Amino acid sequence: MNYQPEQCVVHVVDDDPALRRSLRFLLESVEWQVQLHASAEEFLQALGESAQPACVLLDIRMPAMSGLELQQVLHERGVALPIVFMTGHADVSMAVQAMKSGAADFIEKPFKDQVVLDAVAAAVRRSAEALHEQQVRDEAVRLLASLSPREREVAKLVALGQPNKVVAGALGISEKTVHIHRQHVMEKAGVSSAAELARLMLRADPAALDEPVRRA
Repeated sequence: MNYQPEQCVVHVVDDDPALRRSLRFLLESVEWQVQLHASAEEFLQALGESAQPACVLLDIRMPAMSGLELQQVLHERGVALPIVFMTGHADVSMAVQAMKSGAADFIEKPFKDQVVLDAVAAAVRRSAEALHEQQVRDEAVRLLASLSPREREVAKLVALGQPNKVVAGALGISEKTVHIHRQHVMEKAGVSSAAELARLMLRADPAALDEPVRRA
């Protein structure tokens, strides 16, 4: 997964202004975009939709809303930003629980610069991969949405490896009609084989080919 550091955003959420400034200096030294937030609430107010790879460098203990509580809120909102928790020695057990809840990593204070950079790089890479997968899925959905209802039926049977004669019998139409629909499906989907069509349909919906073939 190729991406440029300057295209990536690291959100630093910590109530310690000196630490926030230090982390900004460190992260910007390797060209990441950095946004600082003094609290979980401030971060949530600033959070918007983004098509950029991003992650959250989050203090586990903060006044008002803690890092763990913020993680839960993000989960409830369906926000899938990778989180790297910053913890004190006494908070390691909390960090382990955060990892079980989906956090990307945790680093223990005081931390070395390279430890921070490595953890953030891994989280940003995870975000970039997830964005790429979503873009691939969205494109597959877009292509398949151009099919008519009958073309979708034909597409599914073709993707399952059924020959035109079987498709015709299943749908109660002629083989010639199946052939025409099949050509339209391939053209609209931008594929040239049943295998490519199957991959496209599974990218759009992993359960797309699970249902049994419908018989007329």
